[in-house]
Amino acid sequence: CKQQEGSEFDPAILLVSDVNFFAFLGVLPSSASIFNFPAPTIDCVEAHRVCSVEPTCEALYRGLELCAEDAAVSPQAEQLASECVERRDALLAKHPSLLTCKCQRGFRKEELCLRIYWRVRLLPGEEELETSPYDDMLVDTHMASLVAGKTHTDKHMCLKAAQDCGLYEKCGNLRSEYVLACTKPMPGTNRCNQHKCHRSLRRFLERVPEEYSLGVLFCRCTDTLCGERRRKTIVPSCSYHDKEGLQLNCLHQQSFCRRDDLCRSRLADFLNNCQPSHLTASGCLKDSAGLCLRAYAGLIGTIMTPNYISNSSADVSLWCNCEGSGNQWQECLKLQRIFTHNSCLRESTILFVCIPVYFQLLELLVLDTIE
Repeated sequence: CKQQEGSEFDPAILLVSDVNFFAFLGVLPSSASIFNFPAPTIDCVEAHRVCSVEPTCEALYRGLELCAEDAAVSPQAEQLASECVERRDALLAKHPSLLTCKCQRGFRKEELCLRIYWRVRLLPGEEELETSPYDDMLVDTHMASLVAGKTHTDKHMCLKAAQDCGLYEKCGNLRSEYVLACTKPMPGTNRCNQHKCHRSLRRFLERVPEEYSLGVLFCRCTDTLCGERRRKTIVPSCSYHDKEGLQLNCLHQQSFCRRDDLCRSRLADFLNNCQPSHLTASGCLKDSAGLCLRAYAGLIGTIMTPNYISNSSADVSLWCNCEGSGNQWQECLKLQRIFTHNSCLRESTILFVCIPVYFQLLELLVLDTIE
């Protein structure tokens, strides 16, 4: 297995103790004991349900909603924001679970849950994007099983991943659905409906098992033809950029994202779970490659949709630039580099395509031991 498209990767480094390996993969937090799992986090919809039973709590919550809406459009926003904070503090004093609750990605009530999550946090701020609204504390063994038994010796892995998806009815149907949504022009125009395209992409990524959905997103390429197939997986002509090729300023794009609860949540999840660190084996601060890959996939289908930038590399980027950033130029470059120079995301992708080699080597070691 090669590291992205170029440098050599030594699979032997993955042969570590079982606990450390699965922590690296994202199945266990690196500091977790096998038998000592954290208590489940309450869902925000449930936290609000408990609050709504009590008239005082519900009145405070509704008042906070109205206050936040007024503060967003009022010329006296600063004064109203101060009043909102007072109401929020009174609410959280009675029901602190509204501040500690989390949401589940792809669940039926996800958007309602996210609305509740962000409501008690009021207006968006940098510090709020450091914490994901999604619950990642539950142990998930699926990331290990989704690649177990697969081999990545075929140079046409992206074609193979697309064929596997087509053979699985649910994957094939939902893939056809988003391809149609992303290629069908709106009546009287030659432009696609990007909103429908994004919604269909999210349905595909949320409802199709990860062994198929992540397989087509992160398949390994060794030539430009494969790279083109991989880059075109999300129909970038509609989901990633427009026909005119115009790009937003990256900070403006981020600002639009923060006004939408879903996009804001997916961005927070990515920034939280794909934060680089040179101190961990995975290259991620949270030491979980699985969480980073899921968070990256979660951005697809939002205004912050990333994609591969060429057919000849595995480098990814947002569709935006830093023109007109003024004195925020460095801040804009920093946002771009979260995608273009992110060691956590890069190493997580390498792990996804190389981890079957681990299972092959582990199997050989077991056979040698038995013999």
